[in-house]
Amino acid sequence: MSAVDLARAQFAMTSIYHFIFVPLTIGLAFLTAVLQTAWHRTQSPDYLRLTGFFGTLLVINTAVGVVTGLVQEFQFGMDWSGYSRTVGGVFGAPLAMEGLAAFFLESVFLGLWIFGWHKLSPRVHLATIWAVALGSAGSALFILAANSWMQHPVGYTIDKQTGRPQLTDVWALFTNPVFTWGYLHVLGASLVTASAVMLAISAWHLKRSREPAVFRRSAKIAALVLLPAAAITMFFGGRLGVNETRYQPMKIAAAEAQWNTCEPCSFSAFQIGGYSPSEQNPTKIIEIPHLLSVLATSTWNGQVVGLNQLQAQYTQQYGPGNYIPNVFIQYWGMRVMAYGGTLMVLIGLLAVWLVFRRRIATSRWFLRIVIWVAVLPFLMNTAGWLLTESGRQPWIVQGLQLTKDAASPSVGIATVATSFAVFLSLYVVLGVVDFVLMLRYSRRALAPEDDDTATPDGPAGEESRELTFTY
Repeated sequence: MSAVDLARAQFAMTSIYHFIFVPLTIGLAFLTAVLQTAWHRTQSPDYLRLTGFFGTLLVINTAVGVVTGLVQEFQFGMDWSGYSRTVGGVFGAPLAMEGLAAFFLESVFLGLWIFGWHKLSPRVHLATIWAVALGSAGSALFILAANSWMQHPVGYTIDKQTGRPQLTDVWALFTNPVFTWGYLHVLGASLVTASAVMLAISAWHLKRSREPAVFRRSAKIAALVLLPAAAITMFFGGRLGVNETRYQPMKIAAAEAQWNTCEPCSFSAFQIGGYSPSEQNPTKIIEIPHLLSVLATSTWNGQVVGLNQLQAQYTQQYGPGNYIPNVFIQYWGMRVMAYGGTLMVLIGLLAVWLVFRRRIATSRWFLRIVIWVAVLPFLMNTAGWLLTESGRQPWIVQGLQLTKDAASPSVGIATVATSFAVFLSLYVVLGVVDFVLMLRYSRRALAPEDDDTATPDGPAGEESRELTFTY
């Protein structure tokens, strides 16, 4: 492997690991805010105990997620100085906004929320957790704006003296059509991830008859969030696919392993072979007529340009080179998302049906199944990241800069290999710590119920119920 290959592998490893925590943090912040709002409005001690329970998981996940995210920005200077030097005038703007605005908003108000019990009035304290949810969603907004610019560069001009892109329209970053649907897709996926985790944890306790009256409430909330979130996430993903057909046709063609232009185009449920230029005639299993045209163009007979034709076009436009991404990753990454999303919708439908039948706490077979369903959103999120980032290759910025030109020329393979080993070791340790903590605290009993009655309108130090955190 070359230094560029190792640098790519290292960035992929750290990014994928970090993205495990991001959707769960965004979604758990929202669900924790919902639980505390329910307590604020109803004064039910059950909701307060659930707020403390799932709030503890939010804090653990946020702490580890922040540590893993810090490595990302350092890598731009270490392994990708060519990228930073060339497009830093554009890419740095949304990153600065994220650090100075959203991240500080999230971290400051998370601290106020953790230590504000008995010190802030109940209404102000409730506002802090909603500020945490807003801050976490804001962080995703700025990061996705930067990433979407890499997928479809907008709002810039090329400096005639340096030959580098310069940002001329900040607003264009946030109206980028790739960003709009991508951001909504990430928010939806975050709600799916968090609600699936909440539903799985609630199911685990209900299966063991632990506080069934309390965990029935969290299971109900999780089910009512999961179903619409899964449905709208699939819709947003479909709209994102239509945009990618327009701006990144190579990515869409690779997602179906479509080597030659078709009109109309079928969608294969799965196939054997056909993932390389030397093997372009796969065995396709269960072809669904017109479905690829619908997914890629929103029309019944829409055209999808093939990989061979796009390769010839890009060679003529950009010069000699291989512009075809890893077809295997694209093909199966898309299907993990599509099939997983469909399964999550079905699980959501079943959960909501059981909620309205008042059987979600007593359906033993459902509780056993849904405990393991929590793994699925993480697989889907990882597949989506691979689909997005691998499908852009060999470009680091679509049409502007190749990945091979973005690497640090002075960083050798030994340096990258050493840092790779160090980061991998660190992440393994962090992963074990996070898994043990999340598993341990998700299986613990709820905090004991206080006998006093909480009064949201009264002074927090005298009348607010104490929330017993276990971190």
